[in-house]
Amino acid sequence: MTTAVDPVVAADPTAPVVTRRRRGRPLLALLPPLVVGIAGLLLWEVTVRVGRVAPYVLPAPSAIGEQLWQNRDVVWRTGLASGTNALIGLLLGAVVALLGAMVAARFAYLGEVSIPVAAALNALPIIALAPILNNMFESTSNVPRRLVVAIVVFFPVFVNALRGLREVDPIHRDLMASYAARGWTFTRLVRLPAALPFVFTGLRQASSLAVIAAVVAEYFGGLQNGLGSRITSAAANTAYPRAWAFVVGACVLGLVFYLAALLLERLAMPWRRV
Repeated sequence: MTTAVDPVVAADPTAPVVTRRRRGRPLLALLPPLVVGIAGLLLWEVTVRVGRVAPYVLPAPSAIGEQLWQNRDVVWRTGLASGTNALIGLLLGAVVALLGAMVAARFAYLGEVSIPVAAALNALPIIALAPILNNMFESTSNVPRRLVVAIVVFFPVFVNALRGLREVDPIHRDLMASYAARGWTFTRLVRLPAALPFVFTGLRQASSLAVIAAVVAEYFGGLQNGLGSRITSAAANTAYPRAWAFVVGACVLGLVFYLAALLLERLAMPWRRV
């Protein structure tokens, strides 16, 4: 009598146990933040109600949730507007940063010069940059906000990509040199694959920064179709629970961008799955 044996199990008898543990890890990993989040909301609600905190200081989560539900259509519409600006700016900034990092990694002198320039761009405050760009373009244009996002996300993507492109295994370098592979061929076959973990580290950082930049850039005029303009409008009218509802919308949008970056990383590098 013969028994069919899974080749994976035959190669590694402990594989089934490890697989079962890995399948249970995502659920277990979600449990602690859910418990902490719910406990934090309950503590927040009790603190506001028992301590009688003024709503302009800190609205209760129940009041924020009520406003979020009542204004769900507006939150959705303004979230799409801010999300579109954040996405276009993120793509623009990431592409320019990646191309710049490839050039800087190819030429050592440019690599040394580009770091201070990138740091200077990163030091530009949004509150100073957004009004200037708004005055340079029409008030009905979304270009200034997208440029603000692109400038903000440029630095983390550039720095991480440049570091990854520079860290090439000497064995791989010697092997490609033996095949006379240089220039773009070496970059495409060796540098870029090796730099992918660093590039996606920069993208994860930039994904949240893109939403923050897009929302903050809306505070300084222009089209009143985004989350930032709604937050300032609600706060100016002392509708603080409604303002917090739009803040929650911005938080959800930032989380969506971050999860999208994680998903893209998993698709691009499936071998790194845990």
